[in-house]
Amino acid sequence: MKIRRGGTISDDVIDKRAETRAAVGRGGMALPGGAKGGLAGVIIALILALLGGSQLMGGSSGDGGLGDILGKMAGGVQPTDSLSTAVAGAPDPQADTVEWVRYVLDDIQDSWEAQFKQAGGTYERAKLILFEKGVQTGGCGFAPSEVGPFYCPADKSVYLDLSFLDDLATKYKAPGDFAPAYVIAHEVGHHVQNITGVSAAVRKEQQAKPSEANELSVRLELQADCLAGVWAHNTYENVILERGDIDEGLAAAAAVGDDRLQKQAGVEVNPDTWTHGSSEQRKTWFTTGYQSGDPDKCDTFSGDI
Repeated sequence: MKIRRGGTISDDVIDKRAETRAAVGRGGMALPGGAKGGLAGVIIALILALLGGSQLMGGSSGDGGLGDILGKMAGGVQPTDSLSTAVAGAPDPQADTVEWVRYVLDDIQDSWEAQFKQAGGTYERAKLILFEKGVQTGGCGFAPSEVGPFYCPADKSVYLDLSFLDDLATKYKAPGDFAPAYVIAHEVGHHVQNITGVSAAVRKEQQAKPSEANELSVRLELQADCLAGVWAHNTYENVILERGDIDEGLAAAAAVGDDRLQKQAGVEVNPDTWTHGSSEQRKTWFTTGYQSGDPDKCDTFSGDI
């Protein structure tokens, strides 16, 4: 991607890395019910999320579920992580990454503002919260970094631990600067679903038809992939994308497919447990949005997916 430096800096990014780093360093963050952070508190938070007690959208798609997340935690969140070793007053080692996130978020949201204006509406911009290790959201409870990037409908905010951007290239084998841009665009896609009423309608349907809850979740996630593709289409027309960027986006979509994550976790591939869709489904719907540039083409709730 071509970053045009020297422009306005997004006010939509709120940097809470130091705040959350300090909270973890003091022995844990406060959790609902009076529990503390740390291993025991995080386990409780993860169980609540996996049992439906959380409104987090996006996040880990369940590459083995709780066992995988706890497995990562068992390996330890090492104090050598770049942000953990930050010294007060020292230069931010991730300053360039933060600038890049601000730029990408602005481009995504400017694109949606134009889309809404064209349709006669007004786009309400989301916030993006940068955090480290774990964060108390503004209405969706506590979330550890292990859940991955996510969107909280209650406070209309995307949450991102920058360490995930490294994971994309290393663990998920999706390198390049457009892969994480796709992830941010996907989470902003959830924001679009939230402010247009799609998310609320899906939650209502899930409550009415519990047996179809997972399938509805997959359809919601695939629509967010398609909406990310719509942004990519507009960005390509603005000559910001470079050759190979779309391939990076497709690789990222495939990397976080439920079937691929289950295979990597060494568990049986079971479509009935999917919440985000297969690698092929995610690539297909991202491509649909990218080729059309039309949000109306992102109807994942009609027919087969």
